[in-house]
Amino acid sequence: MHKVVLTAVAALGAIGIFGATSMTTADAASSKVNNYISSKKIKPAKVTKSIWSGFPKNKYRHGKGKPEGVVVHETANPSSTIYNEIAYMKRNYNNAFVHSFVDGSRIINIANTDYLAWGVGYPGNARYVQFEQVEVHSKSAFAHEIANASWYTAYLLNKYNLKPNDAAYDYKGTVWSHKAVAHKLGGSTHTDPIGYYASAGKRYFGQKYTMAAFYKMVKMYYNDMNSTKHTKMTSATYKSVDQEAKLSSKYTKYYLYNHVKGANKNAKRQSWSKISPKVGKSYSVDMTAKKSNGSMWYRIKPSKNTTSKTRYWVYSGNLTNIQDVVTETANASASSESNAANSSSATESSVSSSSTSSVSSSN
Repeated sequence: MHKVVLTAVAALGAIGIFGATSMTTADAASSKVNNYISSKKIKPAKVTKSIWSGFPKNKYRHGKGKPEGVVVHETANPSSTIYNEIAYMKRNYNNAFVHSFVDGSRIINIANTDYLAWGVGYPGNARYVQFEQVEVHSKSAFAHEIANASWYTAYLLNKYNLKPNDAAYDYKGTVWSHKAVAHKLGGSTHTDPIGYYASAGKRYFGQKYTMAAFYKMVKMYYNDMNSTKHTKMTSATYKSVDQEAKLSSKYTKYYLYNHVKGANKNAKRQSWSKISPKVGKSYSVDMTAKKSNGSMWYRIKPSKNTTSKTRYWVYSGNLTNIQDVVTETANASASSESNAANSSSATESSVSSSSTSSVSSSN
């Protein structure tokens, strides 16, 4: 990141002079960039996780895994690449770093989003997930980058159970530009990605692109992620159990849910941080669900001894070593049966010895 470097603990008192965007919802809806993305049916890239262990892990102000929104950045370096930026950030993380980078073909997550990043100064760092956009240089690349960035913003909001709200209007929302954070909270004087959006939009589409238009895309993707209108629900057979299972090393490939996905219209992804995930950690299972397509789901407690009624559903691929819990009563019963069997064997052995002794005596 080649913008003016922010320090992790900077608490600048000056507030920027930059205000909110004035573009209306109608303008956003008529955005040429958004229309191009829609007409070309551009599909956002998948998130590539490349977490670097060297980044510090500090909790957000409300705790681990509890960000309050997303800040959208832009590198302000027309000659860099996504990999150059990532390498630069790893070398200079003591000054600043963000969670992820986006360009026209990639979304690369380099820092755990459950912990804060140092991208907007104090106090914004302790509140928001942050990602950088790398400048691209063609009409198609810019449209793809906007699709990737807006989808990723929606993805993060969905992951952390945050609803879309454009912070540019009331400064209390969940979708922020770096400019909006600087204007409302201080800690920086940066104005990205406003200038980049405006110039690239004008150059490639003949119309300035804005955060209002970007927010429109975020909302569209978010609504699509949470829409159940066209999703046919499958049936599931539920069964109460008393089992225990361990978290599989494959759990990051799947998601945590509040209900069985596809079998309940209110099913929604939940953050893994809610169960303090750790490969090999044991979780209690109190119910199973077998969907009509044959897949198995398990309802687990956040922790073994929790008194909370909150439970989470996971696909079977998240778990390993699933087995029934042996209760004390069962243990006692098994022990009694074992003792009885041993006693019976001892009696038979005694009778056998006695008979042999009698025969020997008669001889």
